[in-house]
Order: sequence, then structure tokens, then C-alpha cells
Amino acid sequence: MGSRDDRLSVADIRARIADASFDDMGPLLDELAGDNRATVARLVATARRRHEREAADRERVLAMYRLARQAGGDGVVVGVDEVGRGSVAGPLTVAAVALPDDPVIWGIDDSKRLTPQRREELAARIAEVAVAIGITHVPPEDIDRDGMAYSLRRAMAEAIANTGVSPDAVLIDGNPVHVHPREQTFTHGDGRFACIAAASIVAKVTRDEIMVQADARYPGYGFAASKGYASPEHIAAIRAHGLTDYHRATFCQNFLR
Repeated sequence: MGSRDDRLSVADIRARIADASFDDMGPLLDELAGDNRATVARLVATARRRHEREAADRERVLAMYRLARQAGGDGVVVGVDEVGRGSVAGPLTVAAVALPDDPVIWGIDDSKRLTPQRREELAARIAEVAVAIGITHVPPEDIDRDGMAYSLRRAMAEAIANTGVSPDAVLIDGNPVHVHPREQTFTHGDGRFACIAAASIVAKVTRDEIMVQADARYPGYGFAASKGYASPEHIAAIRAHGLTDYHRATFCQNFLR
């Protein structure tokens, strides 16, 4: 670090750590390790722990990309996931996403493991770099008419078609649905395969926005908080005010008796 007189101030060191990229962080921390000031040592130790956590998370993400490529082969691999299957209001939303091998979307994960802010950040990044994205919404009245099993198959088939690509492999979260001749299904696939995780994020963010809009239209039901699922507050609102056109009537009969 040089002589005591030409050392960087603690404020400058803090700024350098804050501005350093992941790739630059390791060499920077090694350089700063020679500074024996207690405050600098604490900054370096904290930054090193953070860098190690990020390194481990990046390896997790790379493993998700490798697994998707191993399952799907060298061609176009589309991941598919749904959101809203178990809710009593709002659409069933399915997203299908094909990702390039590069750039890697760091931090990608099963949408349920992410904060709302992180999901929105990752959804924006997915929109920037994805090879293709397809989204389909099945409205409540169609679910009431056709049932969930048919609605899910229809939505997945439409979302895959809406990508506009001809996939060499279709990786789907959950059990077999028989919507594509090249489909493969995986339990907990949204936490194991990068393209399925991307689909889970896109579907979740897209559907959540629909439910926020529903909340503005029907503020007494708490749609923004429950996202249409049967929370105690939502059930109480159904019993007090009846159903809206966002509700799946066939899912709500027990609440109205």
C-alpha cells in the first residue's frame, strides 16, 4: 500500500470497494490486505465475505445453466413455468423463456426465493438478453368453463408458441403435461434449470402486476397483497362483498356457503 503518507483515505478505500466489479474485487482486496489500519481491515473482511458469498451464488447459477444445457442439448432450449394455478382469483399465467448461454443472468433463481424487488430487476434483465419470451394468461371465466387441467395445457402450449421459436427441447416445471413433443418435466425445475427459473420470474412479475391493477379496481379485496390466493383477509372480503369478475367462481363456492 506504500508509505503511511501516500495511503488512500478510508473514505477512498470504501468508495473503491463499493465501485469494484466482481472480477476486480479479489485483486483489490488482496492489495488492501497490506493496510494495517483497523478500519480498513474491517472493510476488507466484510467485503471479502460478501465476495465469497457472491462467488458461491455465481457457481450455483452456472450449475443451473449447465443442467439446462445437459438436459436440452445444443439447440434452442425453452423453459416453461406457471403462476396462479392455486389462486382463487386472477389469471393462470404461463411464461416460456429461451436463454442464451452468454451473457449469464447472475442471481437467477426460483421466483419464490426472491424478493419482489429482485424479481423485477431480474425480469428486466431477462427481457434484455433472452433469445425469446412467450407469455399467456388464461382468464378466470375460461378456467371456470374448462377446468384447470385443460387451462394449464392450453396456456403452456400457447406460451411456447408465443416465443416465436422452434425449440429443440422444452423443459417444464412439474409433472408431464404433454403439450410439446420435445418436452421434459422436472419436479422443482424452477430451482434447478436456468431457463425454467427465468420463466418462473417472468410469469410471477407479469401476473403480480395484473393483480396490483385488480386491487386498484377492487380495493376491498386486497389483491395487491394476496395476489388472488385464499388468504384469511381475502376469504373474509369474498364473504362480505361477494365475487368480482377477477374471481374463479368454481374455486370460491366453499367461501360463499
